Amino acid sequence: MDKIPDYVRDTVDWFMGYYTSLMRLFLPKARRKERESPAAEQEHKLYLEEAVLERKIPETDLRQLVELPPGLGYHEWLASHTIDFFQHINLVYGTIAEYCTMSGCSDMSGPTTRPYLWFDEKGKKVKVAAPQYIDYVMTFTQKTINDETIFPTKFENDFPVSFESIVKKIHRLLFHVIAHLYHSHFRELVLLSLHAHLNCIFAHFTLFNERFRLIEEKETEILHDLVLALRLHPDDRKPDGKGESSASAALQEAVRHCSAECGGSGRTSPAIANTPGVDAAEPLSGAVRPEEPLSSYGAPASPSEGDAPFISPDVTDTRP
Repeated sequence: MDKIPDYVRDTVDWFMGYYTSLMRLFLPKARRKERESPAAEQEHKLYLEEAVLERKIPETDLRQLVELPPGLGYHEWLASHTIDFFQHINLVYGTIAEYCTMSGCSDMSGPTTRPYLWFDEKGKKVKVAAPQYIDYVMTFTQKTINDETIFPTKFENDFPVSFESIVKKIHRLLFHVIAHLYHSHFRELVLLSLHAHLNCIFAHFTLFNERFRLIEEKETEILHDLVLALRLHPDDRKPDGKGESSASAALQEAVRHCSAECGGSGRTSPAIANTPGVDAAEPLSGAVRPEEPLSSYGAPASPSEGDAPFISPDVTDTRP
């Protein structure tokens, strides 16, 4: 550079400084623009459209269904509902499992593209595809409810001290599956006329978890707009009292059988058992089906021998 004339060196230095300034000026803004992109906030949510919201639960007080009945133990109530929720969510997912593929759902996410991470065998958070994540959830849940030391089926056995925390883990994971169904597969459920059943399960699941404070609000906030749209709380109803649409009566039958069968009975009747085109007696593709015989909760009495080992031993926290 010493042999280059001063005016040439000054010109080169000026261009280099100018180029560096441009890089500093525009690249951070580009990255910031990408981070602050409103695409996630402006995400089209089919499940909030009025046409499918007509299939919300009309005038059915699910709050009475989630209240602890007199004389029934708190842990018993949690156990029966947890097993029911697992079976119903598992069955609904099984109807669209063929659409939830490793390539189409390469990330496990919910509305606003919120990611859900899993723990590997070393306790490290890892990103897995949605089908694999949901398989982990269903496998973990089934093995847990089959464990006699956690979900006892015999009168002389007691629930463990950590039972409530285990139930909270299961419900949080099941909520992730529900969120993914609404985010990525609600269109398929509409085509199969199963969206009313998912709405029914979501309403029951939400009110039960709110009643017993099983899931933190920061987990469920991504579907708060659906809670408002379905008017699950009295304050969410329209002032004129016409919160229900004219098509609500057509859905009353679906709500009745869903409420009766999902309402903490502890039995194995799925919410979609009477859905046209869905045979509950046949295994659904992609769903984890409980084995026979069934316990008093509706869960298998014991895990079958020879089950494949579960490769994700820790699910204490799946939040990113």
